[in-house]
Amino acid sequence: MVLVNSEIITKTVKRLFIESAFYIPEDILNALKDAKEKETEELPKSVLDNLILNHKIAREEHIPICQDTGMAVVFIELGKDVTIKGQNIYDAVNQGVSQAYKEGYLRKSVVSDPLFDRKNTSDNTPAVIYTDIVDGEKIKITVGAKGFGSENMSAIKMMNPTQTVQEVEDFIVSVVENAGSKPCPPVIVGVGIGGTFDKAAVLSKKALLRPIDEENEDKRYAEMEKRLLKRINSLKIGPAGIGGNTTALAVNINTYPTHIAGLPVAVNICCHAARGKQAII
Repeated sequence: MVLVNSEIITKTVKRLFIESAFYIPEDILNALKDAKEKETEELPKSVLDNLILNHKIAREEHIPICQDTGMAVVFIELGKDVTIKGQNIYDAVNQGVSQAYKEGYLRKSVVSDPLFDRKNTSDNTPAVIYTDIVDGEKIKITVGAKGFGSENMSAIKMMNPTQTVQEVEDFIVSVVENAGSKPCPPVIVGVGIGGTFDKAAVLSKKALLRPIDEENEDKRYAEMEKRLLKRINSLKIGPAGIGGNTTALAVNINTYPTHIAGLPVAVNICCHAARGKQAII
């Protein structure tokens, strides 16, 4: 049994959110540079140049990549042989989010009631937290700061189990096509297939945090990701929606067993500022 002080969790969450706001992951930055080389027109090339420059300035001057510093999403894999001393894990996470957004001078974008008073909580809490109990003596924390320009373009559909792979792919492509320029392309497309209505959505969110240079472990879905990326880029929405060869940088798919009568499919879109980081305690 391992004893972990909740203060370590708070400090880790704080660090991850501050770093994710300033430093784009290398796989995303490399994909933007590769995309620039593949563009044949000067206008989309210049947009990608500006995005790359924006990330360089953010890193060097320690300022947010984007003014929308997102809603805090946290995935926790909690080892069953870990005991947490101090605060419960959710309070520790939310304290870390609060400190990050206050001390990092990040925009606070969370309102306490979603419909009526919509009063800002002033520290970007509460976070959206998902926890899995796993074997071992460690805590793995993965954070994502999800901006809502792209979040608002996401969709879910309860498809029939008789529908074909082609029809599933058509739905995914249609979500990106309907989003157009609104999610600040080039985008990353997270897809969740299976489970229940809610599980599919969580799968799609988690898919956004998988490095885009990592291929799906299942060859069938790896091929599906490639087909979808090719189809989405053929839409020619392009960087910032001005046309071009790069509408998406990647399509990441997660799956889960589902009911014989259902086929849930969720599509979660993220802009090129895919702010995610991970740490193991």
